Amino acid sequence: MPTAEPLVAAAAALSKEELLRDYRLGWESRQASLAGRKEVFMGKAKFGIFGDGKELPQLAMARAFQPGDFRSGYYRDQTFMLAAGELSLQEYFAQLYATPDVEAEPATAGRAMNGHFATRLLDEDGNFKNLAELKNSSADISPTAGQMPRLVGLAYASKLYRQNPELHDLTQFSVNGNEVAFGTIGNASTSEGMFFEAINAAGVLQIPMLISVWDDHYGISVPAEYQTTKQSISEILAGFQRNAPGEQGFEIFVVKGWDYPALVDTYLRAAEVCRREHVPVLIHVTEVTQPQGHSTSGSHERYKSKERLSWEEEHDCLRKMREWMLSEGHATAEELDQIESEAKDVVKKARVAAWDSFFNPIKQERDEAVALLEKLVAETGEENRLHEMVEQLRHNPTPIRADIVRTIKRALRLVRDTRSGARRSLQNHLEQALAENADRYNSYLYSQSEQAALNIEVVPAKFAHDAPQVDAREVLQACFEANFRRDPTIFAIGEDVGKIGDVNQAFAGLQDKFGELRVTDTGIRECTIVGQGIGAALRGLRPITEIQYLDYLLYAIQILSDDVACLQYRTKGGQKAPLIVRTRGHRLEGVWHSGSPIGMILSSIRGMHVLVPRDMTQAAGFYNTLLRSDEPALVIECLNGYRLKERIPQNVGEFTVPLGVPEVLQQGTDITIVTYGSMCRIVQDAAKQLAEVGISVEIIDVQTLLPFDIDHVIADSLQKTNRVLFADEDVPGGGTAYMMQHVLDEQQAYRFLDSQPRCLAAQAHRPPYGSDGDYFSKPNAEDVFDAVYELMHEAEPQRFPAIY
Repeated sequence: MPTAEPLVAAAAALSKEELLRDYRLGWESRQASLAGRKEVFMGKAKFGIFGDGKELPQLAMARAFQPGDFRSGYYRDQTFMLAAGELSLQEYFAQLYATPDVEAEPATAGRAMNGHFATRLLDEDGNFKNLAELKNSSADISPTAGQMPRLVGLAYASKLYRQNPELHDLTQFSVNGNEVAFGTIGNASTSEGMFFEAINAAGVLQIPMLISVWDDHYGISVPAEYQTTKQSISEILAGFQRNAPGEQGFEIFVVKGWDYPALVDTYLRAAEVCRREHVPVLIHVTEVTQPQGHSTSGSHERYKSKERLSWEEEHDCLRKMREWMLSEGHATAEELDQIESEAKDVVKKARVAAWDSFFNPIKQERDEAVALLEKLVAETGEENRLHEMVEQLRHNPTPIRADIVRTIKRALRLVRDTRSGARRSLQNHLEQALAENADRYNSYLYSQSEQAALNIEVVPAKFAHDAPQVDAREVLQACFEANFRRDPTIFAIGEDVGKIGDVNQAFAGLQDKFGELRVTDTGIRECTIVGQGIGAALRGLRPITEIQYLDYLLYAIQILSDDVACLQYRTKGGQKAPLIVRTRGHRLEGVWHSGSPIGMILSSIRGMHVLVPRDMTQAAGFYNTLLRSDEPALVIECLNGYRLKERIPQNVGEFTVPLGVPEVLQQGTDITIVTYGSMCRIVQDAAKQLAEVGISVEIIDVQTLLPFDIDHVIADSLQKTNRVLFADEDVPGGGTAYMMQHVLDEQQAYRFLDSQPRCLAAQAHRPPYGSDGDYFSKPNAEDVFDAVYELMHEAEPQRFPAIY
């Protein structure tokens, strides 16, 4: 269902040199795919997934891709990256070998498997480069369709940059919103809900999003008849096609993946419409082939018929381009033969250079370790296990760094009773190797820049002596208004955020003051609300994305985990998305409005900060901190706290609350209770009751769970009280277990305990509806009293006799 024919036959206007360049790039990419598969089978790489068969559509897409544009794609896009000049063949093989060096493998520093592309958006100090001058690729992730939510945000940023005059001076990020966000996806992955949610969001928002569907008829071994209604994504999306210019909707193009001139014409026309009019576009690229099957994990001969395999060979896009160029007189057979032959040589040189760059440093490290180990052998003799281990490492033809460290550690075990210079030298070498490998494989989970959240200056809140008590939500409202006035890049989106100012009124009236572009309603689509924020944050904006209730974070947890939480890590500091996800949870009423799934959150989104303020003043201080930092965070406000009374600080938009610093709410001597969020008030109530029977409680509000008590405030408290209770509203073994592990294991505070450490959590089920359901499902003041009293009874039964 193509739209009108292109106005200009763009491919016909290309010079012979341009056509030959594309043919050369196509064949170099094909040879890289073939060579990559062989490297895996030879054991030099762990896994391979390649873009063979997709070369021509990606060459055409690259012709429409301009400086300032962004890509959000998937692991078949090597030809596009080569054609856009954002990937070299040597870098391609460096990623295949998992080279842990940003210079050699700038996309991920060896942290993602091959085919996961990215450009470095940040300089060495962690600051954004001039993205408007660069051709940009957001960092790929493996989950199918996971690139789609972020794609919405990348395109949405162009809309904001074009339509918000306050942003027009930010030419480092955009030139009048002219940038197109190019997405790519396989036909089978369009079955994912994230794809449909993103398509609908883009149609509603009318943003410059150009999505290409590479349709090779399969999803691994499963053919299209099991994947897509009518076996055609363009047919089932036909209702999104706008009927006339100026109407809301999509432009939808269908083009064959082996038809080079039609592909070039289609992409140039589609990108122009997308760029000029901010109309989302879908290009369904059909009849694409996959010559080597899905990946190195299997052979497509197992599931494709002979007829299908024969058809794919006949319709191979490079073969078809050759036929077209010969028939149109654009090149001779000899010229094309030479290009194909030279492509093999170019790829071989790149492959050898990448392998040497990867392997030679490891061999050097191996030789250095062997030299130190030999000194130990000289002290102990050659007729022993140590000598055998050293010889095994010396003669290993393809050692990895794990082999080196493993051998050193086992060697040191064997000589643990020896004291010598050789042993000390080997110990020092091990420490250095572990530090270097920590940088190679474990660094940059969080920002290392000056704008990291832990580096933000602490500014205390100031209160007028006559400051009135107001509804707590008014503190947040004042905080957000002050920040919106301070920084025009800040915007907020979410369900009911705009017109009514969110369901708890923290944004009330702000849409009237700052406009719909700054405070915006969205549809019910939590995954792409977050994705909209991720993409916008990648482009220099400061989004606050709201998930209305914490229970519904489940819709978005996958994309938070797989995309933004690990973004700094998987690019080794090459990209950042300082997204704030605002939500509310803990206590209210009912199964789906009183969630506190902290264990799930903590295990899923390492790389984001998780903040659990007990009241709205603390939440405001956290927002002030985060909006001055360059890191993503989840802020969980207390759902039952908006109508409680608090005072508005005089510096409501400036005061900051530090991350990772607990607050001692009450001093005590008998026991420490560690908690957060809505439980703080419950614990304070229980502490008053415990004081009536002579028990002195120290209450600590951890305030943030990621990071957690970086100064070991809790361990210091336990050194005084010698007893501890961890309390929260998560299921047993969730947040309480996390806090206990930090305090007893990491802080080693077990040394100070005179009684068994205890945890008090909610029941294993979600709370039923009603006040009694809440009381009997989540910890209450009586539960806290009983847990503490029981500990004191065990310690001093005469003073605290059993109650029940």
